[in-house]
Amino acid sequence: MTTEIPTPISASELRSWSDDVDVLVIGAGMGGVSAALEAASEGARVLVIDRGGRLTCTTAMAGGHFYLGGGTPLQEAAGFTDSPEDMAKYLRAMSPECDAEKIRVYCENSVEHFHWLESLGFSFERSFFPGKAVVQPGTEGLMYTGNEKCWPFHEIAAPVPRGHKPPIVGDTGGASFVLELALDRLDALGVEVRYDTAATALVTDTDGAVTGAAWKRFAESGAIRAGAVVIAAGGFVLNSDMVAAYAPRLTALMRRGMPLGNSYDDGLGIRLGESVGGVAEHMDGAFFTSPFYPPEEMLKGILVNVEGSRFVSEDSYHGRVSSFVFEQPGQQAFLVLDSATMAEPHYGFQSLVDGWETIEEMEQGLGIPAGALDKTLASYNAAAESGQDPEFRKASEFVVPLDNPPYGAYDLTPGKAFYSGFTMGGLRVTVDGQLLGADGAAVHGAYAVGACASNIAYDGAGYASGTQLGEASFFGRRAGRHAAAVARRSR
Repeated sequence: MTTEIPTPISASELRSWSDDVDVLVIGAGMGGVSAALEAASEGARVLVIDRGGRLTCTTAMAGGHFYLGGGTPLQEAAGFTDSPEDMAKYLRAMSPECDAEKIRVYCENSVEHFHWLESLGFSFERSFFPGKAVVQPGTEGLMYTGNEKCWPFHEIAAPVPRGHKPPIVGDTGGASFVLELALDRLDALGVEVRYDTAATALVTDTDGAVTGAAWKRFAESGAIRAGAVVIAAGGFVLNSDMVAAYAPRLTALMRRGMPLGNSYDDGLGIRLGESVGGVAEHMDGAFFTSPFYPPEEMLKGILVNVEGSRFVSEDSYHGRVSSFVFEQPGQQAFLVLDSATMAEPHYGFQSLVDGWETIEEMEQGLGIPAGALDKTLASYNAAAESGQDPEFRKASEFVVPLDNPPYGAYDLTPGKAFYSGFTMGGLRVTVDGQLLGADGAAVHGAYAVGACASNIAYDGAGYASGTQLGEASFFGRRAGRHAAAVARRSR
């Protein structure tokens, strides 16, 4: 692996072009395909290249949630009232460093984007899954996939579910289902997706504008001339050198875990953008998860660190909980339950440390200072008698006294528990996906979308399932439209 930035090629050095198109898209995941569809719909001549094969992208590995709201037909059918304003309030609270204009545009156009997704050839089931789960187990179309119901966020914006899932049973398959439909639409529009074809460098003119890309396919190579280039080549979780340099917390996945990405998530898209003056931001941002629910019974326990202190509300989104675990002393954390609440995690990612008859024995077994966990449990149990949690305000349905020994604890410590995760940083772009340089000016002819771009999702503590698929497809479409317009003007 490498952190090396490819050197751009001057167009004046090229003797010939293998192809001449209006818009070249690098990457055939959700962001790239959405950009290609929109550019082609605008009348542009589009070509997509991808290093892998059909549906080998990271999108195809995702569960399939799209974070949508503002009053979608599915929300209304399920009896929920949402507005772009409330959706924006929530996203601003979860991603305070994000450009507020991106959040505003995303929320105000979310309903239109819902209809666009369904126009690909499917319908979200008009049903709601009320339980606390990672992904709806059946074909239910809607569920809570973030921290909308958790304090303090439910006081900032009215809690509404926004996790829209295609009608696919189980934890995975929803995203590949939608992507397959999108690729079929590209085929119908006559847009070629050229697989096993890697971009090796961007091509620029004398003014620094991006005018194409060099490529390699097995023993063949060449250069594609384009009026605009959309980079949609994924994140960098599979590049150990980039992870160590920019997001070292993700190295925990190498001890016991799984990077969530395809083999080409090596940061090449980000490095291509940097090669022409683009700037990467939030590169230390990372998503981690090791969900201990379902079953919901697990949420009645309390999470403590090695000092015996609680550190996050247990009913928070699993990614938020995991992000907080990584901030604890020694990254050590335990889920403590008593005999009345003890259950087994559905996914089996955490192991049971042991069982103990007394709190004192549990403190010794977990390496927690004497009396620390006893104090935490005493305070929690006293308030829980009346269904209250004044420290973190966990939902009352999950608040019960933990005073029925024996006690047990699951270990959430990275390396002992199984974690998966992915990178969240990427190239700085405008609301239309234009690549931005250090001076804030757009690099002419260059765009970035999907996991190699920095948009709404940049921090695991503020992430909600569906944000990446939602923003990849939404901002991919905007980039495709803008790139098509720029390419027409440049010809």
